[in-house]
Amino acid sequence: MLNIYKDTKVYVAAPAAGATGGPELLHQLAYHLRNYLNIATYMFYYPTNHPNPIHPEYKIYNNPFVREIEDDKDNILIVPEVKSGLDFLGKYEKIRKIIWWLSVDNFYLSTAQNYKKNFFSKYDISEIALKKLKIQLNLRKFEMIVNVDFHLVQSFYAKEHLEEAGISKEKILYLSDYLNKDFLSIQTDLSKKENIVVFNPKKGFLFTKKIIQAAPNMKFVPLINMTRQQVIETLQKAKVYIDFGNHPGKDRIPREAAILGCCVITGKRGSAAYFEDVAIPGSYKFEDKKENIQKIIEKIKDCLENFEEKYKDFDYYRQVIKYEPQKFVKDLKKIFVKV
Repeated sequence: MLNIYKDTKVYVAAPAAGATGGPELLHQLAYHLRNYLNIATYMFYYPTNHPNPIHPEYKIYNNPFVREIEDDKDNILIVPEVKSGLDFLGKYEKIRKIIWWLSVDNFYLSTAQNYKKNFFSKYDISEIALKKLKIQLNLRKFEMIVNVDFHLVQSFYAKEHLEEAGISKEKILYLSDYLNKDFLSIQTDLSKKENIVVFNPKKGFLFTKKIIQAAPNMKFVPLINMTRQQVIETLQKAKVYIDFGNHPGKDRIPREAAILGCCVITGKRGSAAYFEDVAIPGSYKFEDKKENIQKIIEKIKDCLENFEEKYKDFDYYRQVIKYEPQKFVKDLKKIFVKV
């Protein structure tokens, strides 16, 4: 629980002009703290000298921003888990400091880039490479991280990782996220679904490529170089979405696919291993191993041929996703308490 005093100011650090899942969530946090909890909250963009730090997509949140932080013991600084955000922790002495773990793996990957370690390729991160990183860059070595006031976690994967790293359970607070309203408000006509399998080529593509090669009669469509509207239209047409990436946090695309009527098939890496993060039946999760390729293809075929029946297997997952906006506000009220 974080005490909010009469003069408390909350600063949410985010990359200037960035427009990906992480920055959007940081803007949503600031918006809700201001408009639902009536807490003085400001975006703090880095680099601080960026002439136009607010990305056009996030102007709808109408969050004010500052270029300097008041280093006061009653104030709060929230930074994302990536190296560029964590760098600000050492610049202030008095302010209360919080890390929001929007992922686990991206902490290690961004830190590895800083150390010029070449453990991973551009589009595929092997499980062995991540294990090497986590051993070499042991979280316990980062005193500045271990000693922050609180850790917010977006996934159960992050929660368990921090606990295993020796972070006190009392300092770990669960705060997940929710999908953009564009996805939650859309009605999908299931009768217009086609025998299409969608995938994200930036996540686990080396393994996904093997599945595609082993199923030449199936139609696979990559989500690449698309606007948000094009992503929505593609997922609305598809019957199946597959994702064998590393799932660094509770990823959005599997949820977007489910809410737009797709059957979802994933690996078992990262957050995908946790039912709390990816709430689909275990029969739709496979380890990304060569011997599982044919089993995965059979599962895809089953979803394509018996879609109306298999669609129902994701009813619970869709209910969870639809409730996420209310849960987000509920969790915020538990964490940020006015005194």
